[in-house]
Amino acid sequence: MNTRRDLFRMALAGSAAVPASALGLLSASAAAPEGKGQATGWAQGIEGQRKADLGDGTFLNPILAGDHPDPSILKDGDDYYMTHSSFEASPGLLIWHSRDLVNWTPICTALEKPPGMVFAVDLVKHKDRYYIYIPFLKVPWATTLPAPMCIYVMHAPSITGPWSAPIDLGLRGMIDPGHLVGEDGNRYLFLSGIKRVRLSEDGLSTVGPVEKVYDGWHYPDDWITEAYALEGPKLLRRGDWFYLISAVGGTAGPPTGHMVIAARSRSVHGPWENCPHNPIVRTTDPDERWLSRGHATLVCGPGEQWFMVYHGYENGYRTLGRQTLLEPIEWTSDGWFKATGGDLAQPLRKPVNLPSAPHGVARSDNFSQASFGSRWSFYAGGPNEIERASLSKDGLVLRGKGTGPHDCSPLTQMVGDHAYEISVTLALQGDAEAGLLLFFNDRLFLGVGVNGERMKTFNGGKVSHWREPAPPTKRIHLRISNDRHIITYYYSLNGTDWTRHGVRAEASGYHANTIGDLASLRPALYVAGSGTATFSDFRYRAL
Repeated sequence: MNTRRDLFRMALAGSAAVPASALGLLSASAAAPEGKGQATGWAQGIEGQRKADLGDGTFLNPILAGDHPDPSILKDGDDYYMTHSSFEASPGLLIWHSRDLVNWTPICTALEKPPGMVFAVDLVKHKDRYYIYIPFLKVPWATTLPAPMCIYVMHAPSITGPWSAPIDLGLRGMIDPGHLVGEDGNRYLFLSGIKRVRLSEDGLSTVGPVEKVYDGWHYPDDWITEAYALEGPKLLRRGDWFYLISAVGGTAGPPTGHMVIAARSRSVHGPWENCPHNPIVRTTDPDERWLSRGHATLVCGPGEQWFMVYHGYENGYRTLGRQTLLEPIEWTSDGWFKATGGDLAQPLRKPVNLPSAPHGVARSDNFSQASFGSRWSFYAGGPNEIERASLSKDGLVLRGKGTGPHDCSPLTQMVGDHAYEISVTLALQGDAEAGLLLFFNDRLFLGVGVNGERMKTFNGGKVSHWREPAPPTKRIHLRISNDRHIITYYYSLNGTDWTRHGVRAEASGYHANTIGDLASLRPALYVAGSGTATFSDFRYRAL
C-alpha cells in the first residue's frame, strides 16, 4: 500500500460543518486548570498540556503542539482561522480560531465524510463566502475518487458552515492548491509544480488549461535535502506586488531539507522574480530545536505586524509530527521580506497581549457527548466510519472491525506533549478484542489489548512474543505512560490496584523517517472482531 510520502512524491513528479456546540469540548473529565511554566520553558494549559503563551507578553513555539502540518491561515477582520492537512482522519479539517495568532481554539470540522486522504488545503474568503480548496488522494478505502489525485472545493456562507459537499474541479495529478485574485479581477488556483489554472467567478469550476508558471528557486546542489520538491504555493497581494511563497527541499528526510522560498511579480501572469534573501527560512544545523521547517503562509497580524505560519519537526520529538510555528517577518525597503525569529528556540514577543485568551482542547473524555473531529477521529476509516460509534449511559460504544489494530480503523486523537499519561476503562461485549494504543499508522503501533481470555502486547506494529500474565477478563482499566519515549503499561481490575506490565518499550523511532508516512504517534482506542467494546473515563495528563 502507498504511504503518504509515496503519494507525496507521486504528486510532485456534501458534508455540513460540525459546530463548536457539537465538538464536545466541555465533556472532559479530570481537566486540570491552567498554570505557569514547565521546566522545559512552556506554560501549562489544560491538563498540563504545553502552551505557547507564557503570560508575560511573549510566546514560545509551537503555537499548536502536535501534528498540525501544512497550516493554511485566513485573516478575517480581527479574527484568524486556520486548518491543516488532516490526511486519513475522519472527520477531517478541524478549523481553529484566534484573535492573537498564539492562542487557538477549535470551532468546527468542515469535512464530516472525507472521500479520500486530505493533503495541504487552502482556506480562503472571497467577497462574502468561505472556500476550502482540497487535494484528495486515493487510498484503499477511497472508493469514490475518480483518480489517484484530485482537487476539490468546498464552500460555506460562514466559517462555521454549513459547508457544502466537496465539488470536483476536474484537476488531476496535482496537490497543494493556492488561491489568488489577479489584477484582472479573475480568480486563479496555483498548484504544485508550480502551475496555475483560472477559476470561474464563483470559484467552483476551472476555465481554460493548467499552465506551468514558475520554475522555483534552486539551492546549491551540495545542500543536504530530501528532494527538490517544489510545492505548497501560497499567494498574497501587497501594494503593487504579488508574492508567491512556496517550499522546496522535501518535507521530511534530512533535518536541513525543507525550506521556505519567495518570488514576486507585478502581475498574476508573471514573470516571477526570485527573492534575493532565499531561502527565507531553512534549518541549517541539525542541532537546532526545529527541523525541516517549511510550507509557509504570510499573514498580517494585529497592529499591522507581519508573520509567517509554517510547520516543522521538533528536535528529539519527530514522533509528534509536524507542528505549527509562528515567526515574525520584516518588510525591507526594496519590497522584499526577511524572517526575524531566528531558530525559534527562544521566546518571541506576542503580536498582541489579549487577557485570558483560551487555548487548546481537553484531551480527557467522559463520553457524555460526542467530540468527533475536535478530539477523536478514525484512522483510514472511510466516509461512514462514524456509524461504528454510539454513546450510551455507560460510555462510548464502538463496534468491532477487522482482526487487530492494523485493520480496524482505530479511534485516535492528537497529542503535543513530550511526556504524558493516558488511561481508559473498557468492557467487551460479544466476540471482540479491544485496547489502548500509541498509534502511528497501520504498520507501526504499540500498546495492549484484551479479548476476554488473555492480554495481547503490541510493539513495532505486531503482536509481541511476550505473554503478560494478566487475568482473563472482559472488563479492565488500562494505562499507558509515555515519558519522553519510554513507554510503560499498567492494568487494573478495579481501577485502584494497578499492576505494571512486565515489558517496557522505547518509541523515539516511531516517526516519518522510520516508516515513510507523514503522521505522528498518538493515543488510540481499538476494537476488532464481530463484537463491541464500551469505553469510559478516558483521561489524559501531561507529565
